[in-house]
Amino acid sequence: MLSGMTSEPEQQIGAGVPDAFQRLWTPHRMAYIQGENKPTGPGAGDGCPFCVVPAESDEDGLIIARGEHVYAVLNLYPYNSGHLMVVPYRHVADYTELDGDETAELAALTKQAMTALRAASGAQGFNIGMNQGDVAGAGIAAHLHQHVVPRWGGDVNFMPVVGHTKVLPQLLADTRKMLADAWPAA
Repeated sequence: MLSGMTSEPEQQIGAGVPDAFQRLWTPHRMAYIQGENKPTGPGAGDGCPFCVVPAESDEDGLIIARGEHVYAVLNLYPYNSGHLMVVPYRHVADYTELDGDETAELAALTKQAMTALRAASGAQGFNIGMNQGDVAGAGIAAHLHQHVVPRWGGDVNFMPVVGHTKVLPQLLADTRKMLADAWPAA
């Protein structure tokens, strides 16, 4: 039996109807659900977090690596530990708006991200992609960003499937440092 569980239902004040289930609270997800850090409009000056983050220190902005045209940053609302995004500095919404240098560097930093994630955490596979536009699921549609999500055998288990919860075993600041230390030299 899990620690704290008894065969008798316990009274759970303020937690709903008492039952035999333990709770794994993920209150940080509510910020995402409520739209925290979402831009107020389509322009770069409309509170776009991808435009603000590069002005912060790497540690404060959770930036892993910086290039001339793009940077790699941890996702504040990750699907897995190490979930990062490769983002152009320039505020563009659509992949077709990138110039040749931006496109090339986005590809290069994506490859470096894969190398760093394999070295730092033994990632066995990746989901890599972009959601273009609100209807395609882009959380911040006004500023292009490519997701790099590390995957491991068995990482899709009962928690996300049944519990609709993702367990992340590491703080974002610790993940940022681990990946920055493993980032390959350009």
